[in-house]
Amino acid sequence: MAKITKKAFGELSNGRRITLYTLENGSGMQLSVMDYGARVQSILVPDREGKSIDVALGYEDLKSYEADDKYLGAIVGRWAGRIAFGDLPIEDEKYVLECNEGRNHLHGGSLGGYDKKVWTAEEKDGALRLTYMSPAGEGGYPGDLKIAVTYALSEKNEFVISYEAEANGDTVCNLTQNTHFNLEGFSSGPVLDQKLCIFAEKYTPTDNEMIPDGRILLVEGTPLDFREMKEIGERIDAPFSQMRWAGGYDHNFVLDQTPAEEEAKELGLGEDASCPVDYAKLHKLAHAYADRTGIHMYAYTTQPGVQFYSGNHLDGVLAGKAGAAFTPRTGFALDAQNFPDAVHHANFPQPILRSGKKWHAQTVYAFRADR
Repeated sequence: MAKITKKAFGELSNGRRITLYTLENGSGMQLSVMDYGARVQSILVPDREGKSIDVALGYEDLKSYEADDKYLGAIVGRWAGRIAFGDLPIEDEKYVLECNEGRNHLHGGSLGGYDKKVWTAEEKDGALRLTYMSPAGEGGYPGDLKIAVTYALSEKNEFVISYEAEANGDTVCNLTQNTHFNLEGFSSGPVLDQKLCIFAEKYTPTDNEMIPDGRILLVEGTPLDFREMKEIGERIDAPFSQMRWAGGYDHNFVLDQTPAEEEAKELGLGEDASCPVDYAKLHKLAHAYADRTGIHMYAYTTQPGVQFYSGNHLDGVLAGKAGAAFTPRTGFALDAQNFPDAVHHANFPQPILRSGKKWHAQTVYAFRADR
């Protein structure tokens, strides 16, 4: 069972005090999370030499998190990703959402997004449970949405994220965790030589505003083919419209639903009784690796898609931990979620959460190092 300690992390501009919680296991891994935005501030894992490496981009002070517009480490929602024109149809009703990315809605909006909310934290059985009540009308969404996100850390270096949500009126629910990873350490510079495999043979192409056009296409023959391990930077500047419009990778991949159970057994995952994970209910998402540190990250989820983002719009405006400059492509995100703009495409998995019904999801990031 992970040990949890906590300390003051400062005060918001409105005087609200924020706490940083650190989960620590007996295998050399630490996870620090704050109740502001349910944000992951750091993830320390052992490298091949046993040295602790912080693989999560983040800031040292609360003022920077208040100013942050990159959603670093945050839970994003009520809708993770984009919705065209802020237009949200549910049955015969249409709702107008805040358009905070040009003509479109992104990550719940700048006013209603969960990355800027203070969550209620509770330590429970060695895990950290954070809850938030999102009122009807927040960001333009209908229905009160009661949310719980639980962060747990196993002795096998599994970072387990479990989601629960329930609404009192028909709404949408699409939450994700937006940690930006750098497996060589948060201050090590670009991630372009780090390797990645995504278990997806299809993706959802977009227009030049990063809104899906409704098609589901094969990755084969495109720079989005990560079915085998490739360096992130190998084709990031390829003359391909999808890459030019995004400035790199910022695409939704349709996960293959490849069962996770066999690989998890081979890696010895799911064996910590104090942090149980049923890998029979998960499928493989991705495998990332850094040669310099020997750190592997294996990702699994119940979600249908993953938004792979190569940190194209990191701008270095805010100094990161230890003064690190988070410039373009110095971190990558693998956000397990529903497909962007799914409400406008009937052929995508639909995210409608009916009144009184419960929504559950789980994502696991497991870390290993070469020996």
